[in-house]
Amino acid sequence: MRNIGKSGGVLLVLAILTACQPSSPSGPPPAGKVEVGYVTLQPTSVPRTMALPGRVVALATAEIRPQVNGIVRKIAFREGGVVKPDDVLYELDDAKFKAAYAAAAAAVKKTEAATAGARTAFDRNEKLSESNAVAAQTVDDARSTLLQAEASEEAAKADLETASINLENATIRAPIGGIIGVSTVSVGALVTENQTDALATIRQIDPINVDLVDSSANLLRVREEVDSGQLGREPGKPAAVTLTLENGKAYGTAGTISLTEIVVSETTGTFTLRATFPNSQRVLLPGMFVEASVDLGTLNCAFLVPQRAVTRGDDGVATVYVVSTDNKAEAKRITTTGTSGNSWIVTDGVSAGDRLIVDGFQKFSSGAEVEPVEASIDDDGVVEQDLATESGK
Repeated sequence: MRNIGKSGGVLLVLAILTACQPSSPSGPPPAGKVEVGYVTLQPTSVPRTMALPGRVVALATAEIRPQVNGIVRKIAFREGGVVKPDDVLYELDDAKFKAAYAAAAAAVKKTEAATAGARTAFDRNEKLSESNAVAAQTVDDARSTLLQAEASEEAAKADLETASINLENATIRAPIGGIIGVSTVSVGALVTENQTDALATIRQIDPINVDLVDSSANLLRVREEVDSGQLGREPGKPAAVTLTLENGKAYGTAGTISLTEIVVSETTGTFTLRATFPNSQRVLLPGMFVEASVDLGTLNCAFLVPQRAVTRGDDGVATVYVVSTDNKAEAKRITTTGTSGNSWIVTDGVSAGDRLIVDGFQKFSSGAEVEPVEASIDDDGVVEQDLATESGK
């Protein structure tokens, strides 16, 4: 027997094993069904809210300006404090106004005396004319003198009223109640009538307004939901508004919509909503930026679709995949209307009982056969899939 070396024996064994292997067809093996997780969709009533940016504005603002010229003699308020309507704010030197009032009052008395004399002369001449003791021209002259005297008296009284107003305006009072800001003048400063710079500003901040801005497209969308019956709300109940402050915390008290601007901006395509909030703690201050959530009502027969199950194409249209009756992945285009938690609010495109695919997207394409496995999603959007089917294989 011929001696076979060690290396030659190994080659011989490999050749025999290769010859005993059954032949296999070329190409990859056929792929099996792809396992996907799904949840069953059911319609529900969903609160419809709208998130809008907003800015806090005072309920009313009054800029204090003098109505007469004068020197500031006294400042009667505390800067940053609360003032009530008609509270004294500034006192101007009123000596010249008192003198002008006294002169006007004296002028009134003088004209009153002249009117009384003219009336007596007219009455006397009118009686004498009845017996033809005086000429008609004399009566006419007396009547003219009386009318001129009465006109002079009315003018003097008007001057007295003006002097009284100027004297009263030497004491500057609060036209509205609210929080008064910093005084721009000090005692001894000269102020002028209707000057450009305000002496101080009063703002009413309890309650307080928040101006919200939204697009006209959203306005039309909400109107369509109302007209179609999808969006319902209690008749006569104003829309409630909640706020999130700049520090991310929620404002404790809800407000209500008090005004809707009827004009859409030609440059931005937006319109303004105004909400009113209680503000006894003065948390909201004019000029603050806030995020508002407006309660529009309740969407009837809507679907809550997890955000992880929705994709959007280049055209912006939202798409989901459902398991068809023959266990194939079927793409559906949907219409979304805002969000609720970790879910999109869907009003069109899916139906009750649809098996919505929420896991395994990377393993299939539209039309592929799938093996559905029921899953659930927690409040954080995490899929909790039941793997009983997989473990039983």
